Amino acid sequence: MTEIILMADPRVAAVPVRECGERLVDVRRDGRVRVDERKWHDSEGAFGWLRDGVLARLCRAQEQLPDGIRLLFVEGYRPPALQRRYYEEYAARLRAERPDWSAEQVREAASRYVSPPEIAPHSAGAAVDLTLADADGRELDLGTRMNATPEESAGACYTAAGNISAQARANREVLGGALTAAGLVNYPTEWWHWSYGDRYWALRTGASAALYGPKDLDPARS
Repeated sequence: MTEIILMADPRVAAVPVRECGERLVDVRRDGRVRVDERKWHDSEGAFGWLRDGVLARLCRAQEQLPDGIRLLFVEGYRPPALQRRYYEEYAARLRAERPDWSAEQVREAASRYVSPPEIAPHSAGAAVDLTLADADGRELDLGTRMNATPEESAGACYTAAGNISAQARANREVLGGALTAAGLVNYPTEWWHWSYGDRYWALRTGASAALYGPKDLDPARS
């Protein structure tokens, strides 16, 4: 079985960042990838932004999908403060459920679902949460709802989970095949989370450094 490296692993934090300065772009305004705006998002609309290089690779991946299937973008950039809030809320929930756990155990378990804020790929504009949809925008079956926790899904949120249907497995393979070919890497505890240019990507691909570090979004950016 392939080792699952979690975001809390010290090897991820040890990867240096050589910020390339690439801009954030608005995926909604770009128009090449379908954006699902029906789901709840941050009030400032930051979710719709990504590094330019990540968006280019999503477009490349979309070109490799079968006819009638498209990527459905749900969330990209996440402000550092929002990332911290998500992480702290989930960690607090785990502490309440498992009061016997040490701080390190809580950090490791929390990182299966929410990255520690200091290394979060979303806050670098390097990560995207996405799924597949048909030509009419209807989501395909990928085994769980997006953002399902390991607890509620009995681990089915893990990309290689065995407790999903054959159709969901096939759809995950279609999604993964296209995104991997375009240069993105998956976070194996979340089938929907893919990234490029961040520390996790660098560790998984053997790159000497990450291309993107945490970034503030300028609301006036066009």
